[in-house]
Amino acid sequence: MRVSDSVYDNSVRGPLSGIRVLDAATLVAAPLAGCLLADYGAEVLKVEHPRGDPIRTFGARKDDVSLWWKLLGRNKDCVSLDLSTPEGQEIFRRLAGEADVVIENFRPGTFEKWGLDYDTLSAENPGLVMARVTGYGQSGPYARRPGFGTAVEALSGVAAMTGDPHGPPVLPSFPMGDGVTGVMTAFAVLTALRARDRDGHGQVVDVSLWESLLSVVGAYPTVHAALGTVPERRGNRSAGNAPRNTYRTKDGGWVAVSAPSRRIAERVMRLVGRPDLAEQPWFGTGTGRKEHVEEIDEAVAAWVGARDRDDVVRAFEEAEAVVAPVYDFADVAADPHLAHREALIDLPDPELGSVRLQNVPFRLSRTPGAVRHAGGRLGGDNARVYGALGVDEDRVAELHREGVV
Repeated sequence: MRVSDSVYDNSVRGPLSGIRVLDAATLVAAPLAGCLLADYGAEVLKVEHPRGDPIRTFGARKDDVSLWWKLLGRNKDCVSLDLSTPEGQEIFRRLAGEADVVIENFRPGTFEKWGLDYDTLSAENPGLVMARVTGYGQSGPYARRPGFGTAVEALSGVAAMTGDPHGPPVLPSFPMGDGVTGVMTAFAVLTALRARDRDGHGQVVDVSLWESLLSVVGAYPTVHAALGTVPERRGNRSAGNAPRNTYRTKDGGWVAVSAPSRRIAERVMRLVGRPDLAEQPWFGTGTGRKEHVEEIDEAVAAWVGARDRDDVVRAFEEAEAVVAPVYDFADVAADPHLAHREALIDLPDPELGSVRLQNVPFRLSRTPGAVRHAGGRLGGDNARVYGALGVDEDRVAELHREGVV
């Protein structure tokens, strides 16, 4: 019997079904890549240290179960394995011999120290794709620095241009760097697999959190190279347009307004009773409107502040101008559009009874993905997976006593 006939859950269906992934990563960025691949049918085996992925102890908990783990462990089978032990390394090499993809995010040199480097693994499996996700990449002066999302959010320029003009730089309140890197890693893995389709050869995928986040900050690096300028903190205002801000409503809510084109900006000015501003010569360009942002913001804020949030949103929609209420997650949960799209789904869960997760991030008309289950128990699939490798129950129990699984 081939390992793949029983180690992997071959009942999974989806556009990526048949792609076998060993997810040996921890925390957020690289495991998110494994989630995205699993959402669309890849058969993902989560390999954790017997202590468990640190995400199992992170953040909010219910009944002493990590809710972050329920999200980031979704759609994965779970085995425990200490890769620093010779026995664990041998088992991992056997699993990698039947895998299409290995995802890891240890500090550069760690997998080499354990004999799990790409040259060793690909000698037995030439088609293997190994995704290596670190803060700063596998090479360069910073390669061996510990790197997390917060560090690259600072280094990428994101924090420097976020926040009030008179206040400190502001870090995102969610794992932005990790999220962007997770998506980049999933894309990179699929790109490498597409290359393998042509020539049969795998390769190393070297992903850094820093470069991933830097790739989505827009044209600011280009602008700096061409003009020598750097963006300043502007709060919620735009560097090149107006109006663009958040505004307080009469009932204590907030709305976000954006007018990236002259036509939309004119609609906003007519709506708030200041068509005279739209007739000024400077109003015709984004730069001109930005230079008169105080006057524009004052007009919009006064109009919005005299009305309740729902009335503001309704009026903007009727005027075909862009507005959105500023939601908290209670609002998100109650929104009828997201309910229609099934963007949040409730799944049965053996530990929590039921758990709510975000649905798959995009929809395919012919081969849709699915969130089939939330993150499972640590080592919950040890018996099945290691049994398929020929490791009997007594030996698994012995490995457990030794701390290998």
